[in-house]
Amino acid sequence: MLVTYILRRSLFLLAVIWTASTLIFFIPKLTPGRNPIREKLMQEASRGGFLQQGMEEMIKAYESKFGLDRPLWDQYINYISDMARFNLGYSISNYPKTVIQLIGEALPWTIGLLVTTTLISFALGTLLGALIAWPRSPRWFRALVPPLMTLSAVPYYILGLLLIYIFAFRLKIFPLGGGYSTGTVPALTPAFMLDILKHSILPALSIVLSAVGFWALGMRGMMITVQGEDFMTFAEAKGLPQRRIFLNYAVRNALLPQTTSLALSLGHVASGSTLVEVVFGYPGIGTLLARSIAGFDYFTIYGIVFLVIVGIAIATLLLDLLYPLLDPRISYGGS
Repeated sequence: MLVTYILRRSLFLLAVIWTASTLIFFIPKLTPGRNPIREKLMQEASRGGFLQQGMEEMIKAYESKFGLDRPLWDQYINYISDMARFNLGYSISNYPKTVIQLIGEALPWTIGLLVTTTLISFALGTLLGALIAWPRSPRWFRALVPPLMTLSAVPYYILGLLLIYIFAFRLKIFPLGGGYSTGTVPALTPAFMLDILKHSILPALSIVLSAVGFWALGMRGMMITVQGEDFMTFAEAKGLPQRRIFLNYAVRNALLPQTTSLALSLGHVASGSTLVEVVFGYPGIGTLLARSIAGFDYFTIYGIVFLVIVGIAIATLLLDLLYPLLDPRISYGGS
């Protein structure tokens, strides 16, 4: 039964990836009258202060190279074929760099920032939410609900702007933005690692402060729900220690929806917190995506969104397989 279930879910996963990939191919094409090749060449010409000779010939040559002069259905077939082989092609705005190269340069920054902040905020928020809802916790924990609700309602980038103003502009404790100091040569040295850490504190703090309230409120609601269940009453009737009831009965059963949200959040890591990275000038996937959208760099947009789709699909599949380990009541062995 488990093998059949995995096979069925894998086929469903492929269908989801194909459908989503088809949508992200056609949606950018719906914008009328925009030629990314022409716009890019005109931008380069304006920077040089003169209109380059033979512009139309250059546009036709580049359209032919990127396949934009072919019929739409032909472009789609080539696109699906390339996606199946993870051949994301060349970037229009950064030619001759490939999309894989651009993503490879930006992805470690995003993973380092978002995976760390997501796990920290999940652990901290889940623990706070469980303690807030637990009747035997100190009363002062309940006073955390209003600030957590406020933080959960504030977008990452608003907190980011506030942190920049206080800690970077006014107090000058942290840098205004960027991944590392201007003029620094990237190298695996303690000084460079410390410089990266210093630049990542404010964007990380903006994400953690906003996300911890979301995780805490979600866990608080689930903890309140499970406290009225029969297994909680039975555990108390058996005279089990309160710590065991809290961890093994209340937290474990309330953790399942939290784990679902965590898996989906980790699946979104590839897209980055776009606005946070843009606000801080952080060289991650979010910044790359924003620049690609602004420059109508179709292939880079396709590559990033495709990476996000695959990440979410894989995270969902792994979550389905891990559910029985988190909750023994769930089984794929049939009724």
